[in-house]
Amino acid sequence: MKNADILTGITTTGTPHLGNYVGAIRPAIESSKEENKTSYYFLADYHAIIKCQEPERIQKSALEVAATWIAMGLDTNKSIFYRQTDIPEIPELTWILTCVTAKGLMNRAHAYKAAVADNEANIKIHADKDYLNFDKERNDLDRDITMGLFCYPILMAADILMFNARKVPVGKDQIQHIEMTRDIAGRFNKLYGEHFVLPEAVVDETSAVLSGLDGRKMSKSYNNTIPLFESDKALRKLIMKITTNSLAPEEPKDPKTCTLFAIYKAFATQDEVKAMEKRYMEGIAWGTMKQELFEYLNEILREPRETYNRLIKAPGDLNTILRQGASKAREYSVPFIEKIRKAVGIKSIG
Repeated sequence: MKNADILTGITTTGTPHLGNYVGAIRPAIESSKEENKTSYYFLADYHAIIKCQEPERIQKSALEVAATWIAMGLDTNKSIFYRQTDIPEIPELTWILTCVTAKGLMNRAHAYKAAVADNEANIKIHADKDYLNFDKERNDLDRDITMGLFCYPILMAADILMFNARKVPVGKDQIQHIEMTRDIAGRFNKLYGEHFVLPEAVVDETSAVLSGLDGRKMSKSYNNTIPLFESDKALRKLIMKITTNSLAPEEPKDPKTCTLFAIYKAFATQDEVKAMEKRYMEGIAWGTMKQELFEYLNEILREPRETYNRLIKAPGDLNTILRQGASKAREYSVPFIEKIRKAVGIKSIG
């Protein structure tokens, strides 16, 4: 089995929505169609337990994410599609990499720094309210920060380095993790010889970042998402809830600042987009635009929705696909981890 030309994963903490599809799933599926490329795609369920302590939610999300990838066209005969937790070599490599990773590097991780900053802000609020009562636990900058969160970049590095991935599609907020992976791999190579490829981050500047129901970035954190495979009635209801301004139907409208138009543009052809821009400038009623957006998306998603619902009702079929993918992935990971063990001095005695 070849190492990865392209590798990407999606965390199993929620139901896939339009933003997930446009920003990550669709570009990855398109990349998987490239000839003479080995693509690895995985459900990042070890990552999920860092922030989510709801077992049922993680299990449900894993099912939904897997069904989404298949329903939207991932060809598992051409790509390697697996669950992170079905590759035991990944946590082993995580520990080995942890032993060569500087704590100072982890101190600079954005997620950790953000958590410390939140604690610092809360300490200040508490001090201002009740400066006479000093609570050592409450004033700990690392309060409620787990080692999972702190070491998250190392687990991500293991995901990538386990298959010596050359390119890793990421959002701009994940570029630091690829840089850290390169640092960790470089340190290991310096100590034990050239074993790891230094991966490159691939940021698709043309990939849309969709806004949600309230105009903010579509995110589970904001509870403003439009799930990808809602029923037609539920999809219409959600689209009708999207926030718009108070311009009258006949007034010209700016498509660049409109959530409805941004979602439409993410799915429509260039000619369709130009035609819709013209209608915006001439004046279009928000109710009309919402109804047309619903009808457009509903038609695109109709067939994938049927496939998705069928897969959700047959989790055994999905499990078979994922196990087959894991078996393919382990054709690479099993012999590779053996090489890494020997490199660090873990091998048979005598």
